[in-house]
Amino acid sequence: MEEGIPGPAARIRVRYAETDAMGVAYHANALVWFEAGRTEFCRSKGLPYREWEKAGVFLPVVEARCRYKHPARYDDLLDVLVDLLELGPYTVTFFYRIVRSGDGRLIAEGETKHGFCDRNGKLVKAPEPFFGWLQKIIGQSRKEGVVQVG
Repeated sequence: MEEGIPGPAARIRVRYAETDAMGVAYHANALVWFEAGRTEFCRSKGLPYREWEKAGVFLPVVEARCRYKHPARYDDLLDVLVDLLELGPYTVTFFYRIVRSGDGRLIAEGETKHGFCDRNGKLVKAPEPFFGWLQKIIGQSRKEGVVQVG
């Protein structure tokens, strides 16, 4: 496990349908695995996405970045590590690392930036109670030296 980064938010097994003829996971799956990790991260911190949506707060992806380090292959067991990277009044950025469970090899790492929107897709500023919840989490991560706030 990477020092300074919390334990896995999600554990994923690479399915045959996610691979090409060489048994290597298709690159776009990393973004799907980021989403799975982000969903479980929020749930594990006490505020599942379902609660955000019930309150009319949505988090569309406005930017995504992924750096591929090593291939994931059919039947690999992967850990998706997630933390908050940045928090602004209209956006939140999550940081991800996907590592192979058996040997800890880094498969991919990246970020997704999300806007805070209402049901109509209009940006909203610092929606509560979610913004306060994110500030609390990012504060904890800063103490542990995990994230940057900018």
